[in-house]
Amino acid sequence: MYEYEYEYGSSGGLEALGIGYIIVMLLLTLLVIVSLWKIYDKAGQPGWAAIIPIYNIWVLLQIVGRPGWWIILFFIPCVNIVIGVMVYLDLARVFGKSVGFGIGLILLSFVFLPILAFGDAEYVG
Repeated sequence: MYEYEYEYGSSGGLEALGIGYIIVMLLLTLLVIVSLWKIYDKAGQPGWAAIIPIYNIWVLLQIVGRPGWWIILFFIPCVNIVIGVMVYLDLARVFGKSVGFGIGLILLSFVFLPILAFGDAEYVG
């Protein structure tokens, strides 16, 4: 009969891939947080609100001109997706951008949020 020797362990390749993935995700998260901070500042709101859970949604609703009670809708499954889409489309609108830019915010927010934050977009309310 054949005997097989199994080596338990790994060569380190998968661990490096995992660490690389974590680093990329942390950098993208940091980019989004900094972008939201700048967007909040442009809209006349405190930038630090971007890092406070739930409160950041409240402030975002104020920026886009939606009523504060909409925050409850973010806690309802499936409804939160529709409301999130509407809020991002409104965010593009209040900064004078097109619906196409709003769709970009929805699909590639880590690209379009920095464009909105560090570009020439002005808050028109």
